[in-house]
Amino acid sequence: MILIRMKDKFNIFLKSTVLIILLNILVSGITYGQDSTRVVNDTIIEKDLSDVIRAAMHKPPKIKPDGEGSLLLLPIIGSNPATGFMLGVGGQYAFKVPKSTLYSAIMGSIQFTTKSQMLILLKNNIYTRNDRFFLSGDWRFQIFSQDTYGLGTNSPEGGILDYQYNLFGQQMATDSLAQPMKFDFARFHQSVSYKITNGFYAGLGYSFDGYFKIIDEKLRLNPGDTLLTSHYAFNKNYGFSSDNYFSSALNMNLIYDSRDNMINAYKGIYAMLSWRGGLKILGNKYNSNLFEFEWRSFHGLSKRNPTHLIALWVMGNFSKVGQFPYMILPATAYDQRGRSARGYTQGRFRGSNLVYGEMEYRFPISKPGGIFGGVVFANATTATNEALNLKLFGSIKPGYGFGLRIKADKKSRTNLSIDYGFGNNSSGFYLAASETF
Repeated sequence: MILIRMKDKFNIFLKSTVLIILLNILVSGITYGQDSTRVVNDTIIEKDLSDVIRAAMHKPPKIKPDGEGSLLLLPIIGSNPATGFMLGVGGQYAFKVPKSTLYSAIMGSIQFTTKSQMLILLKNNIYTRNDRFFLSGDWRFQIFSQDTYGLGTNSPEGGILDYQYNLFGQQMATDSLAQPMKFDFARFHQSVSYKITNGFYAGLGYSFDGYFKIIDEKLRLNPGDTLLTSHYAFNKNYGFSSDNYFSSALNMNLIYDSRDNMINAYKGIYAMLSWRGGLKILGNKYNSNLFEFEWRSFHGLSKRNPTHLIALWVMGNFSKVGQFPYMILPATAYDQRGRSARGYTQGRFRGSNLVYGEMEYRFPISKPGGIFGGVVFANATTATNEALNLKLFGSIKPGYGFGLRIKADKKSRTNLSIDYGFGNNSSGFYLAASETF
C-alpha cells in the first residue's frame, strides 16, 4: 500500500510539473505577442507582473524612481484540519535604506479561522545606513491549535515512553497517533548585529517564546482511564508545567553574508552561528543553552540568465535534553520564515537536537527577463529522542516537491511563490511573497 501511495504521488508530481511548465511557456509566449522579453542592444529588459498587466491594458510600463520600496500583498485563503477555513492577508515590503547597498524586507500576515484561531506574524531583516547594522526579528502572537507526534524523526513509532500510545497491546494507526493541542503562543526574537568588516557581522539579541492556556486534548489522568501524551510525559519527567511555560534568553551571533540580495539571491553565501542562553535570572526554571548554525548558498548555472541556479540550505539546533519544555524544543517550520520541511505540517518533527537540509533547483520558464520561473526541491530532517536512544541521523525523513515563481517586482526581485510539497504520508500547499530561503 505504501509503495502504491508513493507511486501515485510521484505520478501526480511529474504530471503537475509538466503541466505547469507547458502552461507557463504558453503564457510567457503570448504575453507580448510572441515573447515576454524585450532585448535592446543585447541588453535584456526585465519585466514583472505589473508590466504584464499594464501591457494587457495597453499602458506603458511604470518606471519606479530609485529608492522607492516595493509592497506585495496577498490574500490568504485555505483550509486544513487544524484550522478549519482560514482567511487573512499577508505581504512583504522590500526597500533600501538611504546609503545602503542591500535590500531590506519586512514581512507580515494576519489570519483568522473558523476554529476561533488568530495568527499575527511580523518578521524583519533590515540593513541600516551604510550597511553598518543588520536587524533581524521574528514576532508572533497566535491563538492556535496543532498536532504533535512525539520526539524524534521516527515518531510516532516511539515517544518519550515506550508504552505511550499502545492500546490493549495494539499499536494504533499513524493518523490516530496525532496528539492535538490548543494553546496561545507568543514569540519575540530580535537581534542587532554590527558590521565588523565586509560581509561579517557580530551581534546581540533577546529571544522569548511562551506557550499559555495549553489544552492537551488527548491527555487522560483519571485512574483506570489514563493516556499520557508526549507533551505531558516529557514535561513531567523534567519538572516543567504542562499548562504554561516560556523561555527567556539572551543570544549572541556571528554572521557572514555575501548574498547579492537577501530577498532572492542569485549568488553568495549566508552563514550564521548563534548561542542562546536562557539564564535563571531571566525567569527560566533552569540555566539552558541552545546552539544554532545556518548555511545558505546560491550557485549560478547560467551566465546569461542568473535565475537558473542551485540553492542549498542547512541548519542545526543543539541543546541538552531536559533544558527546555516540550513545545520550545527545536521543531520543523519554526524557522523565521516558517518554511522548513515543506511537505510536512508545522512541528511534525521535534527534538532536543535537530538538523535540516534542503536543495532547490531554480530555473526559468520564460525567456531571460520574463516573469515565470519554477523550482524543484528535496529536503531531509533528522531529530533526536534520547529516551529511546535515537541519535541524529538515526532516522531521516525526506520531503520533495515543486513550485511556480511569478516575478512580482523586478527591482527587489520579489517573487510570488506557489509550492506543493510531499512528505511521508503527508503533503502541503504553500503560498508566499518571498523565496523559501
